Amino acid sequence: MKIFWNKNNKYLKILTLLSLAAVLILGIYQAEQKEVIISIDNKTRKVNTFQSTVGELLKSEKISLPEGSKINLKPNYKIDRDTTIVIKTPKTYVINMGGKTAEVQSVNNRVEDILKDLNYKLGELDYTYPALGEKIEPMEEIKIVRVEEKINTVKKELPFESIIKHTDKLEKGTTKVVQEGTNGLKEITVKSTFKDGKLSSQDTISESIVSQPIPRIVEKGSKDYFVSSRGAIRYTHSFVAVATAYDLSYESTGKNPGDNSYGLTALGTKARPGVVSVDPSIIPLGSKLYIESLDHTQDYGFAVAEDTGSAIKGSRVDLFFSSADDCKDFGRRKVRVYVLKK
Repeated sequence: MKIFWNKNNKYLKILTLLSLAAVLILGIYQAEQKEVIISIDNKTRKVNTFQSTVGELLKSEKISLPEGSKINLKPNYKIDRDTTIVIKTPKTYVINMGGKTAEVQSVNNRVEDILKDLNYKLGELDYTYPALGEKIEPMEEIKIVRVEEKINTVKKELPFESIIKHTDKLEKGTTKVVQEGTNGLKEITVKSTFKDGKLSSQDTISESIVSQPIPRIVEKGSKDYFVSSRGAIRYTHSFVAVATAYDLSYESTGKNPGDNSYGLTALGTKARPGVVSVDPSIIPLGSKLYIESLDHTQDYGFAVAEDTGSAIKGSRVDLFFSSADDCKDFGRRKVRVYVLKK
């Protein structure tokens, strides 16, 4: 039996073969084409490519990386269907440190990450504004504040106080230092905080007493009497004075017998032993006095302030004696003058 090929069957066979070839070619095409995600500064897009490496894809897409850019994959990385390429390009920011500013670049936008890019390490107390965790826009300023603490110990004197003790063991108007005062000492620990080299604050951490101050003690006389041959004599006050002597001679008074007011005191009384010439601003005229010797010689004794003299000023008295010899013997000496109570 003979088999005869139909012409139509031949064409059908050819079409079938062509269809199979087309399906095979399409399968191969689809197998080689890959969908890749490209993210540049958080802006993403999808790209279908036949390129086999990241470098080839970037070149084919005409994507150039500015200096300082960061990419998550190396140029020779083999692309597959799930490949995501992340690119970050550098942005310009302003660093302000101690009042001096400079422009810097970083691919990051968080303050802490920007400083890490610059390899700048903050000190333990340093801080920034905005804070490290905050994000900023290009050309915004990051202020870095350098903080330094210094702890010093300083010494401070504690002034002594003066204590006055009244005692009737001393005469009124007299004082006696029974204990000299001495300053104490205190140590103070102070923490000084400096911001960008300038003193910002000072705080006292601790204080300790090294030595206590010793007070100055002064005894002040409250005794308002002294004992004489007449018994206890009360007085209002007393003071030490320089005493000189005078008589009725011309050398003492500048007057001779017969001259106007010769032999009379400023109060018009008769000059006599027991009369004292005084400064009325210190001892009122008419005051009753007692003149005590301070050199262990005999006291001048009870007296009355009745006279004045041009040379008798302040804490000075002039004692009347009957003769020039007595005045010469007395000379000039220190005495204690008691102003007696009336």
